[in-house]
Amino acid sequence: MSPTSEKMTSRQRVMSALAGETVDRPPVCNPTNVATVELMDLVGASFPDAHRNGELNARLAATGYTELGFDAISPYFSIIQESSALGCDMQWEQKDNWPTVRMSNPIWKSSSDVKIPADFLEHQDTKAITDSISILKREYGDEVAIVGKTMGPWTLAYHVFGVEPFLLGTVDDPGETMKALHALKEATIIYGQAQIDAGADVLTVPDHATGDLVSGEYYKRFLLEMHQELEEELSVPIMLHICGSTVDRMPYIAETGMAAFHFDSKNDPSEAMAAVNGKIRLVGNINNPTTLYARGPSEVRAEVNAALDAGVQLIAPECAIPLKTKLENLLEIPLAVEDWVAERGGN
Repeated sequence: MSPTSEKMTSRQRVMSALAGETVDRPPVCNPTNVATVELMDLVGASFPDAHRNGELNARLAATGYTELGFDAISPYFSIIQESSALGCDMQWEQKDNWPTVRMSNPIWKSSSDVKIPADFLEHQDTKAITDSISILKREYGDEVAIVGKTMGPWTLAYHVFGVEPFLLGTVDDPGETMKALHALKEATIIYGQAQIDAGADVLTVPDHATGDLVSGEYYKRFLLEMHQELEEELSVPIMLHICGSTVDRMPYIAETGMAAFHFDSKNDPSEAMAAVNGKIRLVGNINNPTTLYARGPSEVRAEVNAALDAGVQLIAPECAIPLKTKLENLLEIPLAVEDWVAERGGN
């Protein structure tokens, strides 16, 4: 990647990188969460309230830019806002833990049960994010990229049907599975568009068809065309996120037309770059549980350098970070990027 000498704003840097254009340096763009307990205490905005109140949410989300120096603000910290609005049973937890959907008692059993409530966008837990995006857009304007997030249909299916029943259904009745996914896709589009209308510059779409649970062929069979439809329906750049080992499905992901794929540290960055073959940008893939949480800045720097040396276009933690991650490790990410550009970026 050949940097330009012209200094860019954080928003320009992210949007240009997602478009495959020249940047002054690779952006540090967090498609998911970089809030920590320490940052919650710093700004007086803690979980669970920061999930459910737009003003608190915006205050905490902004620290990714104001305190950490990342090039993006991502206000949707979890993966459950839509599921709450659809009627799932929720466990909100406290500031040192993630909220979850209680999936032991799924709310739906078949595609015919899928109904998006009329007040879906006015529910406290969906509205908190759109309110937050509006606040952030007013406060930061075009200074920094605002990254919204809307859950993909596969992820929503886990929440509303339960993981095991849903996965069994993909084998027992794939036609019914496709009907369910198409019905749930409407929630993805509705919520994504609401965030765009509120001011989101980019959307992350987490759709957890991970290699830990399903094959690359499953991705091609059930999700490739659906993700192409999402890209056509939603007017901002989309970063698809799938955890786990995904190199086997990256050639398919590269055909979605989406701007970027946010990938896990279980995938070697050089292998990932080869798998997508220049057809989609990559975002990632700094390890969370070992490197960011348990190690130190030198190990973080080594992973940043490895990703950049491989050609990864946007640098980020691999997924939502552990909530007790040390700030010094997060601060090291943009520092390492700047040093890499100074030392190697012009070569």
